[in-house]
Amino acid sequence: MIISIASGKGGTGKTTVATNLAAAIGSGVQLLDCDVEEPNAHLFLNPVFTDLSEITTPVPKVDENKCTYCGQCGEICQFKAIAVVGKTVLTFPELCHSCGGCRQVCPEKAITEKERPLGILQRGYRNGLDFIHGKLRVGEAMSPPLIKKVRKAAQADKLTIIDAPPGTSCPVIASIKGADFVLLVTEPTPFGLHDLELAVGAVKILNIHCGLVINRAGLGDGRVHEYAHRENLPVLMEIPFDRGIAEAYSRGELIIESMPEWKSRFRQLYQRIREFTQ
Repeated sequence: MIISIASGKGGTGKTTVATNLAAAIGSGVQLLDCDVEEPNAHLFLNPVFTDLSEITTPVPKVDENKCTYCGQCGEICQFKAIAVVGKTVLTFPELCHSCGGCRQVCPEKAITEKERPLGILQRGYRNGLDFIHGKLRVGEAMSPPLIKKVRKAAQADKLTIIDAPPGTSCPVIASIKGADFVLLVTEPTPFGLHDLELAVGAVKILNIHCGLVINRAGLGDGRVHEYAHRENLPVLMEIPFDRGIAEAYSRGELIIESMPEWKSRFRQLYQRIREFTQ
């Protein structure tokens, strides 16, 4: 089973829920930190890293000795990553989505591919918990290919928990697509509600079961609960606006370790998710 943990906005406690849920379940679980632009799950889990690999993506390389400047490559590219200007072929690797379309349509077979670095992928473990995350290269804008590599590195026979990036853009879709359940983490504030509505809309388009965790419960007002009731979204857990939890977070500690009574609550959260996916 794949559980993606997402949020419409940053700072809602998504990583807190992902790390504590994975650690509470224990062995047979793998946590994928797909927030590759700013991965931070490792700060709470402190895994022992055992493997590091560079991740690349193919981009077009043009042999202008063969090129006839027909322009078919530029016509097929929906992202304007390649263009023919007079007797020159311009490529923009940062815009390329590595679909290979330009190479396929080139009548002169003048386009091959070269690898462009995206970032790194690291594997590790912690007390029977497998951990994988990606780190995007500084200045790189194309995170979905690296996210897909992180997901591909997972073992199919294990429970997979994905810590998705915040928001509702392409990186989030790459992190939640194909999941069995999306757990949306929100906070009971006007900003939290606004971005929750966007996140729910994205999940509905993908037709994935979803539920809510309300973090900092007791803060703000009751409009998130009202929205959840209207949309028939189950509230699976509430984490209170509590100084002890905030202090544990600031020290980089898991809630289930600094406050052991929470371990059973996160296990109950997992059981409730399973009920919705059966």
